[in-house]
Amino acid sequence: MPLVEAFLISTGLVAVAEIGDKTQLLAMILASRYRRPVPIILGILVATLANHALAAWAGAAVAAWLGPDAMRWILGVLFLVMAAWCLIPDKEEEGPKVAGAAGAFIATAIAFFLVEIGDKTQIATVGLAARFNDLIAVTAGTTLGMMIANVPAVLFGDVLARKVPLKLVRSLAAAAFVVLGVLVLLKIDMGLLG
Repeated sequence: MPLVEAFLISTGLVAVAEIGDKTQLLAMILASRYRRPVPIILGILVATLANHALAAWAGAAVAAWLGPDAMRWILGVLFLVMAAWCLIPDKEEEGPKVAGAAGAFIATAIAFFLVEIGDKTQIATVGLAARFNDLIAVTAGTTLGMMIANVPAVLFGDVLARKVPLKLVRSLAAAAFVVLGVLVLLKIDMGLLG
């Protein structure tokens, strides 16, 4: 069950946190520029797998080095900071300009990998890997979360931008991170603490 728990929590948190994020805006920009959804979706998948695998590895390494007591405080505070960060909307101009000569797949893979560096979903991946100490489940979960949020953005970006209240989604993501942060800080197990 710890594997399933790590996977499901990672998937849910990242899927909600990604909505309205600059990488989701980038997905919409790429979709409107290239109008080739399959290579864009595959580029997102490859970039996210690479980026989040590195982030999960870093999180697990830091957790092993610091020990459980220090990690509890760091993770609790990190999740609370992530909650505040979720409330700050991203803007389109924060993403890089896509190279015109590159194909949809290459442009997407490079742009997504670079934009995801230091992004809230990458930092969440570091924290989740440190918390669960399961690189594969966290990487798979956070990657699936990114795909859940970004595939519809590629396929239906214009409609979603008009219909989904981003302020509500950002608030829900922030609430999820607050709950995790408080549970970790108070050592309330409920299956969330190691």
